[in-house]
Amino acid sequence: MLLASSLEAASDHPLAKALVRDACHELGDQALWEPTEVEAIQGKGLRGTVRGKQVWIGNQRLAREQIGTVPNAIEQSFNELQQQGKTSMYVIQEGTIVGILALQDLPRPEAKETLVRLRQLYPYRFIMLTGDNQQTANTIARQLDLTEARGDLLPEDKVSAILQLMQEGKVAMVGDGVNDAPAMANSTVGIAMGAAGSDVALETADIALMADQLDRLPLAIGLSRRARRIIKQNLYISLGVVALLVPATILGWTNIGLAVFFHEGSTMVVVLNALRLLGHKDR
Repeated sequence: MLLASSLEAASDHPLAKALVRDACHELGDQALWEPTEVEAIQGKGLRGTVRGKQVWIGNQRLAREQIGTVPNAIEQSFNELQQQGKTSMYVIQEGTIVGILALQDLPRPEAKETLVRLRQLYPYRFIMLTGDNQQTANTIARQLDLTEARGDLLPEDKVSAILQLMQEGKVAMVGDGVNDAPAMANSTVGIAMGAAGSDVALETADIALMADQLDRLPLAIGLSRRARRIIKQNLYISLGVVALLVPATILGWTNIGLAVFFHEGSTMVVVLNALRLLGHKDR
């Protein structure tokens, strides 16, 4: 626990933060070791030096790269944990597996209700793209009633999935990590979870939910759709009034003073129509 949490302390991944928090609680006042030469290996895990020894924490891809064949007994234990819907990681020190970490992702409390409200706005398809193993992805998908879950994805695999989905229509990608940024950049709209999101994800996203509350997503979508409708209404009002007043004035059906009065009146109508957005409520 001490070895793994010491290395994970250098990571900003949500799972790493949870591991370090629980390790500090369990170990009490015992200080974590200071890691050096820490490097994130996209889609695989983390490496670094702890107390002068090379340490890796990651998935099966990373383990096979570092030690080749994983002993059958260890691999069987690893697979059993994955089948329980847990995100499992090997802890490797100097080419030897010294432990297995098993963490379980729990959906946000508001996630299921948020998805229900999004379905009420539009019959969206909800697809989860994750680097976690497929069993974990399937477990979360069942809990949240997702349309589909795709696991064991590298960042480039997420991009390929987004490009494939965009052939069927517009795609909004919600993410918060470095691994999500390329997929967000290739989606129709990228949405980043502001408080928990990495700098790369925030810079890539078109929309950032700064409160880091998933239940704000229906509000953002509903507000944007209503704003678009009001913009169209205002264009029809303003251009329609001009289209009527110009020929009416030229043909002498009205005088210039009355034309100005109606034009300024239409401006007030446009402003008041736009102000209706201030009263928008999340439904």
